[in-house]
Amino acid sequence: MRMENQSSVSKFFLRGLPIPPEQQGVFFALFLGMYLTTVLGNLLIILLIRLDPHLHTPMYFFLSHLALTDISFSSVTVPKMLMNMQTQDQSISYAGCITQTYFFLFFICLDDFLLTSMAYDRYVAICHPLHYTTIMRGGLCTLLVTVSWILSCAVALCHTLLLAQLSFCAHNIIPHYFCDLGALLKLSCSDTSVNELVIFTVGLAVITLPLMCILVSYGCIGATILKVPSTKGICKALSTCGSHLSVVSLYYGTIIGLYFVPSSSTSSDKDIVASVMYTVVTPLLNPFIYSLRNRDMKGALGKLFHKAEVLSQ
Repeated sequence: MRMENQSSVSKFFLRGLPIPPEQQGVFFALFLGMYLTTVLGNLLIILLIRLDPHLHTPMYFFLSHLALTDISFSSVTVPKMLMNMQTQDQSISYAGCITQTYFFLFFICLDDFLLTSMAYDRYVAICHPLHYTTIMRGGLCTLLVTVSWILSCAVALCHTLLLAQLSFCAHNIIPHYFCDLGALLKLSCSDTSVNELVIFTVGLAVITLPLMCILVSYGCIGATILKVPSTKGICKALSTCGSHLSVVSLYYGTIIGLYFVPSSSTSSDKDIVASVMYTVVTPLLNPFIYSLRNRDMKGALGKLFHKAEVLSQ
């Protein structure tokens, strides 16, 4: 079914962030700096993991994929938002909006599954250390990542195909800074009951189940840590778990609040700010929380700088 036959609307207009016109320049510089930091920080993670043989472990294998996902996730929404802020052209084509929705859903699902895989890796490492190398084999890690990509693609495609069948008759102003699925459904003049049912049922499987797996994994980790007599070991494990759980709480908390808690007929400024938290802030924090505070990553970074200095001499 062709997209142009589904809607009389050829383009949408994004309302953007609730920022006063006189402050647009300041926030443009702020978000541009955050986006560049996100891209460069996560690219640095991928580079270090590729170059340092000591980082060729399951944990850093998942981390490299998470870094790539964070770059892609931010790139789906932030560049368009920055361009709109700079040019004051808030329009986006119908096809571009549908495409943006697909990739947004794809990478948000992929983030969920990768965070779950990382939690399972930490569970095996702490709760079953003697069997870690046996359980977390290269084949299993590759399988977990492959399944994550396939499931994410299927979920995003399901939502996007249902969205493409809706009609948009008159209203084409999206009260958001990107093509949010929930905001688009509220603009449609078609019956969206099937879409809303799929969002609820698939959302339970894609968001709630991974979150429960993460919480169960860290519950078991916490129980194991309490049995460790070493205070130093407890502090180290708690630090790692605390950093991960803080990002998980921020990431999942805003998503659940946005898509599972009933809201008004239009997206509020509060919803937009919450969206910024998991589309801009969380990918920005991941390099620092998961890597730059890590001793192995700091060692790999030091080696890279040392090689650069040697080559420059």
